[in-house]
Amino acid sequence: MKKDSEVLRNLGKRMAEIAALPVQLEKRALWSENNDLRPVRPMVFMDQLPWGEINKSDEMRLSCEDHFLRTVEQSIREILYRWVHFPCDMVVENRIDVPKSVRNLHYGIHISEEVIAFDPSNDIVSHKYDDQIKDFKELAALREDEVGVDAAADQQRLDILNDIFAGIIPVRLSGVQIHAGIWDRIAQMRPAENVLWDLADKPQLIEATVQRFVELTQATVDQCERLGLLDPALQYIHCSGAYTSDLPGDRFDGDTALAKDCWAFGMAQLFSTVSPAMHDEYEIEMVKPLYERFGLLYYGCCEPLHDRIHLIRKLKNVRKISVSPWADADVSAERIGRDYVLSCKVNPAFIANGFEQEQIVRQMEQTISAARKNGTPTEFILKDVSTVGNRLERLDAWEKLAMRLVDA
Repeated sequence: MKKDSEVLRNLGKRMAEIAALPVQLEKRALWSENNDLRPVRPMVFMDQLPWGEINKSDEMRLSCEDHFLRTVEQSIREILYRWVHFPCDMVVENRIDVPKSVRNLHYGIHISEEVIAFDPSNDIVSHKYDDQIKDFKELAALREDEVGVDAAADQQRLDILNDIFAGIIPVRLSGVQIHAGIWDRIAQMRPAENVLWDLADKPQLIEATVQRFVELTQATVDQCERLGLLDPALQYIHCSGAYTSDLPGDRFDGDTALAKDCWAFGMAQLFSTVSPAMHDEYEIEMVKPLYERFGLLYYGCCEPLHDRIHLIRKLKNVRKISVSPWADADVSAERIGRDYVLSCKVNPAFIANGFEQEQIVRQMEQTISAARKNGTPTEFILKDVSTVGNRLERLDAWEKLAMRLVDA
């Protein structure tokens, strides 16, 4: 423990020094202005990166021997690596976040699947899901999970880290953020093809499925509220900066957060291949009570949404709308206007097999132009990067190029 403690103290000192830089306040303010729909410039962030490849670098070599302390070391080294190589608009807070030991945050689903891993060091794997909801009987068998937290273990870990980082950097227990997108979970309980056929052939089963998954998620949120697990101080929402003056709510007591004090994110990626009318019927209208329970909502992911932004407007708490590489940026900006943040997902394929600078510039400049024409708050998010072919310099180069484009 003495050796591990020394390793962590040195890393904590480096992190505290970075957190004290004036630029952290500047970046935090830029995120808040953008998320409050008063943009200064487009924001840039990188997430869901190929850590299996990055971890092979000397900078990410772990030294701690204790299992728990190794997880803390990994977390700090990831922050430091980001800061050195591709800081973009990340904010380094003056704190060490330790996730609470939450049990059974499964939203009532338990996956049965076949998995194929191409690279054991990469957490991106192929999934073949079994169909567990073929009929009403199987749907009725779903039960909510009993969410729990090991408060004694959390306090013990907090005491250990407070002792290690005393006088260096504060430590806090961080809570959870709710993934309110039920269709991602439905698609993990059934093959996507089966769901799409049933949308046409068995609409009553689909309607009952949506209703049940909304109930399961609502029950999960209820438990998280009662257990004090929701966290309005989390920095990011779905790979994007969460800073805003609108959260938490005015009645937040500084201790136990409610859903209305927090961000959530939702999506219906499976609906990339269905009509806007069906998206409205089986997603927007049916999931609306769950979505609107939260203070703010980030909506969308990889599905193109440019032809259904008028439907998303029915959700009163949406603040950011995803514009994926398969969406029309010009149409999206025109329909989003000044009312939401246009969250542009830059195509990760452009750095997977090489560095396709022309393609990167074309996508970003088109989006910047469309956003300026419509006065649309904008952010660029590079995510879902499953590989860079072990050419880590591509990540660094993308960040430098992106920051140059948004500062132009």
